[in-house]
Amino acid sequence: MHATHKFRLLLRREFWEHKGGFLWAPLIAGGISLLLTLMAVIVGEVAAQRAIGAGKLTIDGNVVVNGLDLSVLSGKLDAEKMQQLAQGIDLSLLMAALWPFIVLAFVVFFYCLGALYDDRKDRSVLFWKSLPLSDAQTVLSKVVSATLVAPLLAVAAGVATMIGFMVLLSAVVMLHGGNPVTLLWGPGNPLNVLASLLAAVPVFALWSLPTVGWLLLCSAWARTKPFLWAIMVPLFAGIFVSWFELMKVFNLDSSWFWSNVVGRMLLGTVPGADLLYRGNASGMVGPDSAQGLLEYLSASNTLSSLAMPELWIGVVAGAAMIFVAIRLRRWRDEG
Repeated sequence: MHATHKFRLLLRREFWEHKGGFLWAPLIAGGISLLLTLMAVIVGEVAAQRAIGAGKLTIDGNVVVNGLDLSVLSGKLDAEKMQQLAQGIDLSLLMAALWPFIVLAFVVFFYCLGALYDDRKDRSVLFWKSLPLSDAQTVLSKVVSATLVAPLLAVAAGVATMIGFMVLLSAVVMLHGGNPVTLLWGPGNPLNVLASLLAAVPVFALWSLPTVGWLLLCSAWARTKPFLWAIMVPLFAGIFVSWFELMKVFNLDSSWFWSNVVGRMLLGTVPGADLLYRGNASGMVGPDSAQGLLEYLSASNTLSSLAMPELWIGVVAGAAMIFVAIRLRRWRDEG
């Protein structure tokens, strides 16, 4: 059997063993967001009907009597307002698609934490070692599953959530006499949002390597309670460094250690964590905050994280910890 075929089978094994976390958890998160959106629409409809009945709902100073007619409203939108509408739609699509990525952070974290420990705990590692599979292939299949397979499935769940969100809004628009193509699908740019989500995948894969490597290292090394080891070692290291002010030896503040060591070891599985290290978010506040946020999360700006030295230093550190995890798996097979 060719090595690539073995690796493909290992990836398939990881997917089927963790299908609930990789596939169903992001889809359920997207479904919950759609359910909450539907509830908000129902509440808004009830409130609007009550305001219409009381004569308190006005548009451009005119009292709405018979109901909301979006076809009339859309005719009053100039170019500037249509641009604001398009930005609002894109931002809403992006927020809807982020729900699966919130779940992704927890799924990848706990998947890596138990990836090698669970095999030793139930002693299934003895069975897998009896097969013609190397430790490097096994561990790397878990790395690829965490850094590429899981994010791509989260993107798919995010796209499904965006489509459901647009269909739900289209039904509301048609209910009030509007044209969804003119008010939603035309102004919106779902392809730009999709490009932003896809661009985040390679950045996530590289940025998360220090956390993935550290968690796999703890999973391969810890005899029991890998979660406590994974959390407490970085935290106590940060407390020790802060207590004795060791970073002053390098003319640095203790916050540097918390951000670039503790944070990178524990928070790398959070999608978009690299945004906190770029420090160019000034356009996200102010009157054009929607446009600034969309530009900040655009595909081109997301890919600019690949030029950050912090990312590649983390890649080297993560690769080193993954290498140690592979070496540990060769002999640490106790229950």
